Amino acid sequence: MFTRDQTRALRIGSLPLGGGAPVSVQTMATADPHDAAALSAEVLRCAAAGADLVRLTVPDVAAARVLGEVRRTSPVPLVADIHFDHRCALAALEAGADALRLNPGNIGGRANIQAVARAARAKGVPVRVGVNGGSLERDLLAKHGAATAAALVESALRHVKLLEDEGFRDIAVSVKASDVPRTLAAYRQLAERTDCPLHLGVTEAGTFVPGTVRSSVALGVLLAEGVGDTVRVSLTDRPEREVQVGLEILRALGLREPGPSVTSCPTCGRTKADVFSVAAAVEDALAREFQAAVPSVRRTFPRVAVMGCAVNGPGEARGADVALCGGDGDFLLYVGGKPAGRVLQDGAVAAVVDAVRRLNAGPRKGER
Repeated sequence: MFTRDQTRALRIGSLPLGGGAPVSVQTMATADPHDAAALSAEVLRCAAAGADLVRLTVPDVAAARVLGEVRRTSPVPLVADIHFDHRCALAALEAGADALRLNPGNIGGRANIQAVARAARAKGVPVRVGVNGGSLERDLLAKHGAATAAALVESALRHVKLLEDEGFRDIAVSVKASDVPRTLAAYRQLAERTDCPLHLGVTEAGTFVPGTVRSSVALGVLLAEGVGDTVRVSLTDRPEREVQVGLEILRALGLREPGPSVTSCPTCGRTKADVFSVAAAVEDALAREFQAAVPSVRRTFPRVAVMGCAVNGPGEARGADVALCGGDGDFLLYVGGKPAGRVLQDGAVAAVVDAVRRLNAGPRKGER
């Protein structure tokens, strides 16, 4: 489909980034940065949803110490998000952060960057230069007249050079705008001018539906062009939902293992069963089954269809491993493309899960 740009290889804790490594999915915790228990619980939920790394804001030295507490129980690497005060970055490094994110627009001048670079190099911790359209340096706003794509790229490359002047090369970069055209333009320009791994995202993308659409369009285009090593879908929603959307973007492009695949119809006036709630419940149940499955099962996870009537239902059922075709308040269950009996609506989800488990224990349709 496409060839990925070759970027320099980094490691964030145990996670490889760039250099041809799989594109990773990250999110950001929303809990109080001083509440270790709440943060730990949120990180665990994000990891269970499929996050490869989680970013925690570090607004002060006390929050850096809390990050260290959370790191001890986290199953995924943690990135310290730093703004305004470079001393918070130094404290986060001492506390055990796996990576830093620095905002060039508010972290201060050369001396601050140099101090962080020296400390990060000593710890073997990478740094992301994270440029945002909403917090660009004043001189660049004056020069370009606005937070244009060119201004974002200039900010990023200026700070990459500051780090590299200190002999520090474990650098990732992001140039996030809040709209799709600027995001595309900025990352395309940046990809031509650096071999640093690129962290993709549309900043302040919005609530679930508009944010998902904007992020999917921008990230999908860039990834299909071979640009990007890690992604974050920024939503005004729970971080687990960000992870879900990020994973689906990668799966749609063949950059992640397929995962649970549920085909469902949009319904119409012919539908006599509650396809909306059943399809959503089937997705949730299969997501839990997928997370609990061993890797060999995940790679061949059954395909499931939830259909509303006899128009397309039987055809989709024949092409799926497990399917439900809606009747009058019940569903006809298909397994391996063949009818396997009727199930009441209240028992439909359980019937699908049971069929999936049985298929996971044996060969798929068409296999020997």
